[in-house]
Amino acid sequence: MFKTFNEDINTVFKRDPAAKNGVEVMLFYPGLHAIWFHRLAHFFYKRREYTFARLISHTGRFFTGVEIHPGAVIGRRFFIDHGMGVVIGETSEIGDNCLIYQGVVLGGTSIEKKKRHPTLRDNVIVGAGATLLGAIEIGEGSRVGAGSVVVNDIPPGSTVVGIPGRIGLGFCEKAIAALEHGKLPDPVSDAIRLVLKENEELEERVKKLESLEGVTAKIDNYLEKKKEEIYKEFQENSGKSGEEKNSE
Repeated sequence: MFKTFNEDINTVFKRDPAAKNGVEVMLFYPGLHAIWFHRLAHFFYKRREYTFARLISHTGRFFTGVEIHPGAVIGRRFFIDHGMGVVIGETSEIGDNCLIYQGVVLGGTSIEKKKRHPTLRDNVIVGAGATLLGAIEIGEGSRVGAGSVVVNDIPPGSTVVGIPGRIGLGFCEKAIAALEHGKLPDPVSDAIRLVLKENEELEERVKKLESLEGVTAKIDNYLEKKKEEIYKEFQENSGKSGEEKNSE
């Protein structure tokens, strides 16, 4: 038991650069307290002492703002950063070395007594305010961006953003691993940039054909200006990630 407690405390130091000393961590980290409450509640839940398990869980919710059903299965070195508003459902499964931020919901979408909550494999990170619904599986090493809503299985090593959650494209491996919340990939933007690029290539081909046939077409200056503004907007939003990808 003491070995597990010590491991949980060390996990906080590894995950949170704001942690200063062991006393501070033990006294003022609600995410850590929530995990300790859950370990105790889960022990009694496995012994089918459901009412007492829920009492412990409810007490932990009152003091920490984190609601973890005693039936949830949680692995080692799990860390909840800040913690307030986190909800983890009964049939949720969380692997080792996972990290979730405040406001995360691992919720169910069925009222049947079966597996109805998400499964997080090892080394998964879930950003603040993200919602994962249903008996879905988040693959090992995946990242879920802040505010995302995930309703489908996610393959290992992916970065998911948006509503509904989509796998990000065009982002360098280093940035994905760090999951810098201010520089998340935008799959919708990536798709629009690809369409704009293909459209530009088609226009160039049409211009060459018109030139060969001696056909001249009037240029819509307003439309051209708008196209430039749109293209610039998506280039600015995704340009840095593209540069980083090329440098990799």
